[in-house]
Amino acid sequence: MKKKGTILTVAALSLLTLAGCGSQSSSSSSNGSNKYADKQELNWTESSELATNDLAKATDTLSFTVLQNTQEGLYRLNSKGTPANALTTKTELTNGGKTYTFNLRKGAKWSNGDEVTAKDFVYSWQRTLDPKTASQDAFYFFQVKNAEAVNSGKKPLSSLGIKADGKYKLTVHLTKPVSYFKKLLAWPLFYPVNQKAVQKYGKKYGTTSATTVYNGPFRLTKWNGTSTTWTLAKNKTYWDKQAVHLDKINEVVTKSTTTSYNLFNAKKTDETLLDGQQVKNNKNNENFVKRLPTGTQRLSLNQKTVPAFKNVNVRKAFSLAIDRKQLVNDVLQDGSTVSKGFVPAGMGNNPKTGEGFDKEAEVKSAVSYNLKEAKTLLAKGLKQTGKKSLDVSLLVSDTDASKQTAEFLQSSLQKLPNVKVSINTIPYVQLITRQHNKNYDLTLSGWQSVFADPINFLDVYESNSSYNTSSWSNKQYDQLLDESENKDGNQASKRWSKLVEAEKVLMNDQGTIPLYQAAKSQLLRKNVKNINYNPAGVPYDFKTTYIAK
Repeated sequence: MKKKGTILTVAALSLLTLAGCGSQSSSSSSNGSNKYADKQELNWTESSELATNDLAKATDTLSFTVLQNTQEGLYRLNSKGTPANALTTKTELTNGGKTYTFNLRKGAKWSNGDEVTAKDFVYSWQRTLDPKTASQDAFYFFQVKNAEAVNSGKKPLSSLGIKADGKYKLTVHLTKPVSYFKKLLAWPLFYPVNQKAVQKYGKKYGTTSATTVYNGPFRLTKWNGTSTTWTLAKNKTYWDKQAVHLDKINEVVTKSTTTSYNLFNAKKTDETLLDGQQVKNNKNNENFVKRLPTGTQRLSLNQKTVPAFKNVNVRKAFSLAIDRKQLVNDVLQDGSTVSKGFVPAGMGNNPKTGEGFDKEAEVKSAVSYNLKEAKTLLAKGLKQTGKKSLDVSLLVSDTDASKQTAEFLQSSLQKLPNVKVSINTIPYVQLITRQHNKNYDLTLSGWQSVFADPINFLDVYESNSSYNTSSWSNKQYDQLLDESENKDGNQASKRWSKLVEAEKVLMNDQGTIPLYQAAKSQLLRKNVKNINYNPAGVPYDFKTTYIAK
């Protein structure tokens, strides 16, 4: 069992959308309909650069959003967040829920002309799990038979529980029933990859738009690996191209909401994220849309670079010194809400009582503000660690919201005696690399779920998690998560209780410092229709989006 989520692009994205998948009739203006504008071109903003176009290397929301729109898997999520058939036409579930047999769609093509077949899925999964690939997300496959042993190099790739039975039949064997497995299959990490393309481009695969092939609604174009602009162009080889209305999606990186706001008002873009003041000024704007995805921001304390953070009193002192209400109400002002814990609202409800997880598992002391108590605990913690002072650096991305949050945290933490905090801002792509390498003292970390279940968040802090960069570890926590998935997976109430208990262990020990659930309010032109948005996963799927007259 491992992490099921993605690093949330800081102040960048609203959350997921995966478009309905069945074949739909074309309704473009060319066939006489007066519903569609003559020019089907969407202009979109992002607040960070694109990190990768290789699904085995992606870890952040933006990368997965681009992959979602340029690739196709067995399923796509529909407007209700339910997996709908895409490359599978029929799925048979046997062996007590542990064996899936997929009949694949015939005639689906890659953009290089190759047919999409079962072997493309086998190759993709084996490649992601291959230790040589060093995929940070390989653990997502560990429910598949032998996946963990393959990833650790203990078994050959051929032993992985996925087999191609001819071109159009795919069989997957799991180690246990997984209730959310179809939702995972709708996530780009589980999509197929064209082996010919990977072998042709080698290490350059996925590093530019030209070194990837596509089987989804769009093709990525005009991206050289570091571009601040790129285009998603309609993919003429896509099997369901008649359902795709947009000819182009032009994307531009604008790290400042002031810049993107000005571009929107100048009618150069069709969308912009809003900061706090802009939200206040535009609540009555006909184009205003408020979104509250299941994405959070937290303060991570690295116990390896700052040994004092191993002390629970020091960690609690840092948490108690932060007035989260002031942060969201006076600094961000964008509709973000104070975190009740690490797991945000919208991640599931008690199967018996219906109570939200975030409310049931809340540990108020872990998200409260009490500067007096913080000073007392810090003095106690420093004495226990033999330290007289702390001089630490806070690493954040160079987006507006991140810098505003960093300045607030710096001011808050420096109210603690003998604490000095410096701020280091870097581009987001560099940030996620530094975080992965555990090269920071303090950092703002974001997390976005792949599907709505508390485990999506909680297993980030398992001891062996590749995303647990702070080195916090707790045996009781690990045991509770292990039992919830491997012992009580089919007993909803027991599983729920152990997840609640695990969250409380994490919060009582202040394994991390939750800050807020990030709102992603935006202006979106009213004539942009059919964006399929789901708050609990990869953000936008533009497959059926169109520009109305």
